[in-house]
Amino acid sequence: MEITFMVALVIALALFFDFTNGFHDTANAMATPIATGAIKPKTAVALAAVLNLVGAFLSTEVAKTISGGLIREGADGIHITPDIIFAGLMGAVLWNMITWLKGLPSSSSHALFGGLIGAAVAGIGLHSINFETVLLKVILPALFAPLIAGAVAYICTRLAYALTSRHDPETGDKLTQKRGGFRTGQIFTSSLVALAHGTNDAQKTMGIITLVLIAAGTQTPGSGPQFWVIAACAFAIAIGTYAGGWRIIRTMGSGLTEVKPAQGFSAETSTATAILASSHLGFALSTTQVASGSVIGSGLGRKGTSVRWGTAGKIALGWLFTLPASAIVGGLTALLVNTGVVGLVIAAVVGTAAILFMFVVSRREHVGHHNAVEVDEAGHAVVFRKKKKSKSNKNKGAQR
Repeated sequence: MEITFMVALVIALALFFDFTNGFHDTANAMATPIATGAIKPKTAVALAAVLNLVGAFLSTEVAKTISGGLIREGADGIHITPDIIFAGLMGAVLWNMITWLKGLPSSSSHALFGGLIGAAVAGIGLHSINFETVLLKVILPALFAPLIAGAVAYICTRLAYALTSRHDPETGDKLTQKRGGFRTGQIFTSSLVALAHGTNDAQKTMGIITLVLIAAGTQTPGSGPQFWVIAACAFAIAIGTYAGGWRIIRTMGSGLTEVKPAQGFSAETSTATAILASSHLGFALSTTQVASGSVIGSGLGRKGTSVRWGTAGKIALGWLFTLPASAIVGGLTALLVNTGVVGLVIAAVVGTAAILFMFVVSRREHVGHHNAVEVDEAGHAVVFRKKKKSKSNKNKGAQR
């Protein structure tokens, strides 16, 4: 009876995490098309919600990384308990809510990994973690995916501007550039990003629920997520996207005014490509990092730009601290849970109260979401130099 209750509690918390992930990360898919006016906020959120729902059914490789690779399990490993998984989830959710309230750049994906790793280390020991999987499928993708996405976005942007450049064939003078077609193309590319997000981020919660079912002995080690788990996680992230994503996208869009349609098209293409490739290989990366890398790369691909390295460094620090900070929260929760039923009740009550408090404060102060800050900061990491007015233009202005 106690195990059944614990499993139900963990599944409920996991689905809540999936819900927060919906308005935490998915807005990245629609930030640039909103900024360029390609699609309206409410339409963008509804479209992202549907495509996240569909994407969640397309792959389970990332879920298998979480359920069968991150934590050692089965006869040759350790027997992780639902209590430890609960502690890890609580660490991830609390860190997510803290960074969301404070507007700090963060990754909900890495918050989940950190919380689970911290709880397992504190509650069981270092031997419970498969560090090879952590390195190959979490750490390395976190380091290289934003760089690769940024490089691809840079190349795509350069090509887009080069291929659509118009000059007078006789004088060679630069003509008015007509790149409105990229704005229409953004509807497709941003939709592809939302679909890709479902194939990666929804999988992480599927992996957590599968892991707790294995820990409770109701599912065999090494097996993938069951259909009802896939469906529940798909709907949770879709509902979260629709419930809160529109406000985040609106905030993000106002901070990306320098993004042009050709850049947005290029950034979204590289983001979708990186996420889909990672999902196929089972790499559990952060979509916010990839999106930010793409935004910066596409900005650099446009002539007349430079990088604010201080801002870029701030983004990197946010990414750097998420994993260890959420691990600490998860570890402390695990120590409390391990004291017994009383500790578990205290952790659940305090955690729930903290979540409700942060929701109330956020509604009163209307604080922008941290993924909006992250991608917004990525947009501001690129400086666009203003063109100097020619002497003829100055003379015309003086005559007027």
